[in-house]
Amino acid sequence: MSTSERLIESTRELLWERGYVGTSPKAIQQHAGAGQGSMYHHFSGKPDLALAAIRRTAAELREQAERQFTAPGTAVERISAYLLRERDVLRGCPIGRLTQDPEVLADPALRGPVEETFDWLHGRLTEVLAEGRERGELAGLDAADTASALMAVLQGGYVLARAAGSTEPYDRAVKGALGLLAAHAATGAPAAALPRPTCERETS
Repeated sequence: MSTSERLIESTRELLWERGYVGTSPKAIQQHAGAGQGSMYHHFSGKPDLALAAIRRTAAELREQAERQFTAPGTAVERISAYLLRERDVLRGCPIGRLTQDPEVLADPALRGPVEETFDWLHGRLTEVLAEGRERGELAGLDAADTASALMAVLQGGYVLARAAGSTEPYDRAVKGALGLLAAHAATGAPAAALPRPTCERETS
């Protein structure tokens, strides 16, 4: 892996672990095994490097989600696969956690990929839900409002799990969302029959 790649990957890890404010250039250099000169040879400074890291994380999140959204199956099955995929719940969402950083929110360049990712996710969830409604799989459902609710369940579930130091609040939130979604399904398994979420290193 090249020095620039090590710097980006190290920044991604540190942003997820510590946030933007808590990630110093020195910490990035130590994590990447790179000197100060190498860092500033490839990037103009911490904001430039953080932007590259955030953009890569955002692209990875979209790629992961798209695999579930474009998989075979009904709309409910595809959304269930997205909600139930393995995640490192107690670390939180690597994009969602950036909204807690005042310096990220104050910088339009850094905030941009965060906003774009959530806008994209809302759009794709809306499309999948609308497709299910048009196919007669879902009834009495507003696709855009439901997409917003599902996103709120995920992000809120992360917060509750981290506050409790347990994945249980997140698991219950997802199970509840699936139960509500199943209630709108013309056919499909009840939420209790669906597998429970597990926690590994994946993201929202």
